[in-house]
Amino acid sequence: MTPEQNALITRSGPDTSLGKLLRRYWQPIALVEELEGARPAKAVRVLGQDMVLFRDEAGRLGLLDRDCPHRNADLAFGRLEGGGLRCLFHGWLFDVNGNCIETPGEPAGSKLCTRIHQRAYPVVEKSGMVFGYLGEGEAPAFPDLDCFIAPDSHVFAFKGYLDCNWLQALEVGIDPAHASFLHRFFEDEDAAGSYGRQFRAQSADSDMTMTQVLREYENPDISVEKTDIGLRLTSLRALNTGDTHVRVTNLLFPQAFVIPLSEMMTITQWHVPIDDVSCYWYAAFTGFAEPVNKEEMRRQRLQLYTLPDYKPRLGRHNDYGYDVVEQRSRTYTGMGEDINVHDQWAVESQGRIQDRTREHLGTTDKAIVAYRMMLMSQMRKSDQGETPLLVLDAAAAAGVTGPATVDGVAKAGEDIQVYWQRTDARRRAQAPWTAPVKASA
Repeated sequence: MTPEQNALITRSGPDTSLGKLLRRYWQPIALVEELEGARPAKAVRVLGQDMVLFRDEAGRLGLLDRDCPHRNADLAFGRLEGGGLRCLFHGWLFDVNGNCIETPGEPAGSKLCTRIHQRAYPVVEKSGMVFGYLGEGEAPAFPDLDCFIAPDSHVFAFKGYLDCNWLQALEVGIDPAHASFLHRFFEDEDAAGSYGRQFRAQSADSDMTMTQVLREYENPDISVEKTDIGLRLTSLRALNTGDTHVRVTNLLFPQAFVIPLSEMMTITQWHVPIDDVSCYWYAAFTGFAEPVNKEEMRRQRLQLYTLPDYKPRLGRHNDYGYDVVEQRSRTYTGMGEDINVHDQWAVESQGRIQDRTREHLGTTDKAIVAYRMMLMSQMRKSDQGETPLLVLDAAAAAGVTGPATVDGVAKAGEDIQVYWQRTDARRRAQAPWTAPVKASA
């Protein structure tokens, strides 16, 4: 990859091809829980833009540019009163639509406020997250993906900070081979205690945990195909019993992936640039049969992340908790058992913006190659005024469902596609809220 190509797919400012593309999609910008408490307002930085997100006294959400249009003071410190957000400098008041509704320091009868408007962005709550639309024109419709149509009781949302460019953070999630090494545990645990923990649950139709499969069978046969949401990745591992371990994951264009956490729970995870050298991941954990135990899921994650910034306790500053004794006997990395730390080390150690001119890709990187080609193709379409993938109207969005994502074991001789489709359908049959995946997905 040339330096120019690397810059093209990593730089997300408003005047870049990538930035213009990403602004055509809804972006997660905060967790709903971040607006709870005494003052429901916070500064947010997304795609290099500084904004303030707030909830007014009527419960409406607003997302405004952060600098007051009077003399550019910081609206993120504003007072929530009078039906909007009031600047501390001179008391100018703005509603959720960016309308200036008061300029109290001006002479009586002044019409100045009628000529003032702060840029406001569409914003919506969905699946425990707040999404903002930073683009021009009408915002696209949300597809009927599992994480969006599941009731609140069946979705838990969380996020975490990464000190690197968004793209390398995303690419680790579409790399099926790395889990056999980076997330290898030398000791197995009782799968009954695996709730909320990645790779510790049993694979479907098997008494083997995902960890055991990944450790003992480290050479997956990976295939990649285009779908109506992006890419489907199928990783097959031939077991010594003659059966086949099947793992189906998805790239959700432009910047998310969908993977199984367990037989009855999936993860949809976005990677959102704060700027070009840092990002947040936002994850929606979707339960199919039982409601998600949000208290336990949150407790587990707060062992690693600190509030209010959701920054990890481990990182460059303390060598990610690396322990040489642990690396010899317990984990492949020596960095504890939380796979988020493993991934964090992998992507942050590449530098704040990975220099892809120095990498040497192998056969197992075929999904990464396919995604980069898709990303550049969709940027060209967007630059030419065409509609890129998954920028949908309401009718089209209703036809995009699922996606199917599976980790299980097919019996010897069984058709692999029939197996994962049946396994996905079985899971959906146990869910009180879901509908079958459309054939196109």
